[in-house]
Amino acid sequence: MIPKPLRSRRRTLQASPWILIGSAGILLIVVVVLAAQNYSREKTYMSRILSEKGAVLIKAVEAGARTGMMGMMWGERQVQRLIEETARLPDVLYMSILDPQGRVLAGSRSEIINSRMPPGFLEGLHPSETVKWRFQDQSDQPRAFEVYKFFRPMAEHGGRMQEHMRRMKPRSSMMLGSGRDWINSSSADQERIIVVGLDPKPFEEGRREDIRNTLVISGVLVLLGVAGFISMYWLQGYRAAARSLQDTSAFADQVVTSLPVGLVATDKDGKIAFSNNAVERITGLDFSRAKGQEPDSILPRRFLGLKDSLDRGESIVEKEMECRFAGDNTVHVSVSASNIMNEEGQFVGQVVILRDLGEVRRLQDEVRRKERLAAIGSLAAGVAHEIRNPLSSIKGIATYYKGKFAEHSEDRDMAGVMIEEVDRLSRAISELLEFARPARLDLKPTNMQELLEHSIRLVQQEATAKQVEIEVLLSENFPELLVDPDRLTQCFLNLYLNALQAMEAGGRLTIAGSVKDREWAVIEIQDNGPGITPENLTKIFDPYFTTKPKGAGLGLAIVHKIIEAHQGEITVRSTPGEGTVFSLGFNFQAAL
Repeated sequence: MIPKPLRSRRRTLQASPWILIGSAGILLIVVVVLAAQNYSREKTYMSRILSEKGAVLIKAVEAGARTGMMGMMWGERQVQRLIEETARLPDVLYMSILDPQGRVLAGSRSEIINSRMPPGFLEGLHPSETVKWRFQDQSDQPRAFEVYKFFRPMAEHGGRMQEHMRRMKPRSSMMLGSGRDWINSSSADQERIIVVGLDPKPFEEGRREDIRNTLVISGVLVLLGVAGFISMYWLQGYRAAARSLQDTSAFADQVVTSLPVGLVATDKDGKIAFSNNAVERITGLDFSRAKGQEPDSILPRRFLGLKDSLDRGESIVEKEMECRFAGDNTVHVSVSASNIMNEEGQFVGQVVILRDLGEVRRLQDEVRRKERLAAIGSLAAGVAHEIRNPLSSIKGIATYYKGKFAEHSEDRDMAGVMIEEVDRLSRAISELLEFARPARLDLKPTNMQELLEHSIRLVQQEATAKQVEIEVLLSENFPELLVDPDRLTQCFLNLYLNALQAMEAGGRLTIAGSVKDREWAVIEIQDNGPGITPENLTKIFDPYFTTKPKGAGLGLAIVHKIIEAHQGEITVRSTPGEGTVFSLGFNFQAAL
């Protein structure tokens, strides 16, 4: 099942293309809107420039015409001349003065005078005292930006100007010649239209150039934006992949580090590349210093013999061997090893897995011991049942004959010896039955300080007689234990008596209690006797094993059985010539 954070990350990566497309679309819309605004702004700017230029030309013609008429008595020829000269200015396509019916009164070309403008030309010309403009598109004429204005040549000067013109009419006729003159005629105060056609090509070319630049810049912006979004997407994917790789690496490292088996990996050059904590715990070697070195610099020769099999491409599965990694301790291990190949079948290294078989061997020995004890118990129960009844009869007969013989006679003494031997044999059978009988516990919360003091009082007289000093060291936080006080007292007595028997010339018996790992209560019973030899240390809990001349060999076996019944642990450590320590461990957290 995929963890939630990883699923969320995958959904983010799957949604990213849609986010990219949406972001690119928004960017494109923004660029198009900006381009449209720029186009509109350029068009407005061009219209304002051309209309202002046309207005200046119209004002100039108006001013020139009125000045000439007032000062020099101009006629239509002079106005025509003014129009022609003005029309020669750059970007001026044409210039005309029209009457309200569309007849050309004066124009930039003399051949169009008295002609009429095409139908529909006057449509859209709205009478106004201000300058207006429009675009004029005719199939036979280039496209023009027309600026126009309605005006009256004599309207602004009133009757004084008209009277002056009537007095000067004969003179003006002599100066200008005969003929019809629309300026000096009676219709001079009628409304006229001045039209200036300007060439918009320079502005349109500039505007097109601006549009092209805008489109290029917009395209570049779009490309940069898309590239940026793609880069962000790739970066996000890269970061996600890097995070996933880091998570996977951390997960793998944590799993490998937490493995209960030892692991050693080499690179393709055969040098140690990785090891976990378990391999150091099993072997007792410091692999942190061996990283990057050849395996033969730290591993034993017998272990290195596996390399030949790996070099031949063979895999090793659960091969058991005994190795000495550090010191003189022999470690029983199970070895598995194989070559590491990548997806292309190329060799990248080797991996070796070590499993400590010490605990397995201990459990196997414990199982064999329990099976042996079970068999002995079954046999003991049957034998004890068959022997106890005859012993009772023998004791009864011996007691009868002892009463028949005279005091201090040899026969009476022999009968007494027979009774004593029967009693000793009966005690041995009782111990055998006690060992064979399943342990039944009456568990109750018990103050261990009081229980230890009670058990010590039972052996205090014997300890004093042997000049053995008894010391109790119980920690203040030592908890109450859920135990059977009677059975545990029996256990303590057996251990005390063994210690006292080992210290015939006096010594010290120390009983210490402490808490370890916040859940184990440990009671240690230590003597400073001669100790136990290593070859006997593994046998002391076996039934009927004893080194004492008169011992039955069931005391420590019964102790072991009582501690096991309490779900506890008993261990022993001993140094010859220094003494022995029995450790009794109780898991008080599990008991609660």
